[in-house]
Amino acid sequence: MNTLARAELPFKLFKRGKVRDVFEAGDRLLIVSSDRISAFDHILPSLIPGKGQVLNRIAAFWFERTRELIPNHVLCSEPETLAEFAAHAAILEKRTLLARRVNAFPVEAIVRGYIVGSGWNTYQKSGEVCGVKLPGGLKFADRLPEPIFTPTTKADQGHDADITFEQLAGSLGRETAAQLRALSLKLFAAASAFALEQGIIIADSKFEFGRDAQGNIILIDEIFTPDSSRFWKRDEYRPGQEPPPFDKQYVRNYLLASSWDRRSTPPELPADVISATAAKYGEIFHILTGQQP
Repeated sequence: MNTLARAELPFKLFKRGKVRDVFEAGDRLLIVSSDRISAFDHILPSLIPGKGQVLNRIAAFWFERTRELIPNHVLCSEPETLAEFAAHAAILEKRTLLARRVNAFPVEAIVRGYIVGSGWNTYQKSGEVCGVKLPGGLKFADRLPEPIFTPTTKADQGHDADITFEQLAGSLGRETAAQLRALSLKLFAAASAFALEQGIIIADSKFEFGRDAQGNIILIDEIFTPDSSRFWKRDEYRPGQEPPPFDKQYVRNYLLASSWDRRSTPPELPADVISATAAKYGEIFHILTGQQP
């Protein structure tokens, strides 16, 4: 299993995100998932071996599984097998998608099925999340009566900001905003039902969408990965407490318990945290897809 900090390829760099390096390949995009990990709007100095491959492969699994619900940007989930990219197979292997170019909406479409994380913090203060009024008396990690749509802005640098549906409608138009909400809830419901059959709760997840050249809304970026979703084992779930996470929350929890102030340069992760994170990513990948990491 190779480890990748940054993809160095002879293609024009389109964008370098916190985790993904995106290159132009003619009228297509080559999206390479590195082993970088981010938390609290910082890219951490430590790499998680094999993380990018897990992210790419689990996203490819879900993109294929949800294709009938909504089209997505994936053209090829194994571009290293194509002749035009064969010379770069060592870098691309299992960590790359070849995707269509689209005009991405500048929002993250988040669906929450349980009240945890930043949603819990907001609920404690106001009784609502992103303008959605919730029942009183909820405990930490309680299941919500029904999943809620809680969009945020999309920031390449810095912190995403919560917005209400009305603010989203004001930005994108009411019809488009309603479509994004309906699609997000549909995706979350379908994936949650499948995951629960495997013994996994998806507590929340984020999606990104774009519009293609024909004006159709399509699914982009990543879906239901340990970087974009919160996964718990059903048998370990207890209302009022956070179950052991099988996603990026494990690293967040370590950092929250450390002395790091979340503003200065983040610290290196200890070797045991790195290995445990890699193991958790690999385990959730295996449980959900049935494949070996």
